[in-house]
Amino acid sequence: MPSRDDNPIKITLEDLEQVSVEERKPEALAPVSGENKYGSIKATDEPVVGEQERGSILLQGWFYLGLSGLLGALVGWGICEPAFVDMRNAHRWGNLWMIPLMVATLCVAFGVAESVVERSAAKAARRAALALPLGIIFGFIVDIFANIVYMIGVTISVEAGAATEKNPALWIARAIGWMVFGIAGGGVYGIVGWSGKKAGYGILGGIIGAGIGGLLFDPIALATHGGALSRAVGFGLTGMATGIGIGIIESALKDRWLYVTSGPLAGKQFILYKPTTVIGSQQQCDIYLFKDPNVLPRHAVLESRGSRLQLSALGPVYVSGVPVQKQVLQSGAIVQIGRYGFRYQEKQR
Repeated sequence: MPSRDDNPIKITLEDLEQVSVEERKPEALAPVSGENKYGSIKATDEPVVGEQERGSILLQGWFYLGLSGLLGALVGWGICEPAFVDMRNAHRWGNLWMIPLMVATLCVAFGVAESVVERSAAKAARRAALALPLGIIFGFIVDIFANIVYMIGVTISVEAGAATEKNPALWIARAIGWMVFGIAGGGVYGIVGWSGKKAGYGILGGIIGAGIGGLLFDPIALATHGGALSRAVGFGLTGMATGIGIGIIESALKDRWLYVTSGPLAGKQFILYKPTTVIGSQQQCDIYLFKDPNVLPRHAVLESRGSRLQLSALGPVYVSGVPVQKQVLQSGAIVQIGRYGFRYQEKQR
């Protein structure tokens, strides 16, 4: 038979008060390997969306086009200035080539600016090879027409009483003449981008920008007492104003675009001009995504179908966190490809 314990254990309230429980801190979660600040698509095919990053001003169209216009104009001026003489009807090659070459270098600068920002050397080289001969041809053509327009303006201004270069009427005459230069720069910008709509926006922006530059040219010459310095400053500001004008007009009149919310190009907007836009890691793609092994050479295709934009995925693509193969995008949709995040936007109609 089992034995009986005649001395049971007794626990009092004083004993319970002396009992202490050791508190254990929760273990920290180990970080997930392979993630970075941009977010990535991992082997589990689960989207990891990074926080929206603040884009650099260097990726704003008005900025890099304005900077490229400034540099392009100064290159053209710098080549011709040593052979330029301050004489009317001079026939030295510097005088004959100053405006046409400046227009040509502007065209090249505008043509390659976007490709340089996107870090696509192959696309930049291809566009430069097309922009240079077009720029030279258009440069001589617009030089003739600009001089005709300018002389008509000068004649009208003189008959109206403008006697010296200090008269603003002559500044306006030059501004109207120089608007023709903007047509060449903006037009070539669209041609090398293979888009008629882009060319139209570029021409409008170029006309406005070149007109502003032409309006400032004579006041600058008066302030610097003419000569090489006035031409350098005047042409440089004209090129910069033309580029800024193209960038502002292009952005203001866009219909559909992708704004990069995360990744190396955060802050850049890709305006969707073409009926078909290819996204991938090949430099020839319309939207080139670099430095991400998760992005295929041809990763996704955007197709414009009337009022709708359809996305077709050739690799892992997420729309608002959901994996898709084919998806009609709505304005405001968040698209993720590798570590790149995009926000699709449409102009309100």
